[in-house]
Amino acid sequence: MLDKRLLDKTVRTMVKDFPVSPLERVARKAGAERVASSAVDELLTALLELSDQTARESIAACRHAKRVTIKAEDIRLATKL
Repeated sequence: MLDKRLLDKTVRTMVKDFPVSPLERVARKAGAERVASSAVDELLTALLELSDQTARESIAACRHAKRVTIKAEDIRLATKL
């Protein structure tokens, strides 16, 4: 299992490199006329938290099935829980 500090560093690196324009487009397609940069930052934070939780639950499902490779079914199961 990854060290918490290493994981946080990895997430910070991902956030730094993550493009924000697709997130802004998502908000606009949802009906927003204007999107503040703070809203885009908050959306990014929420997505990262959700993806982190989904990944952790997927890993648990994968280990329960005695596998080391995460499959789509693990992701589907994690998102239904």
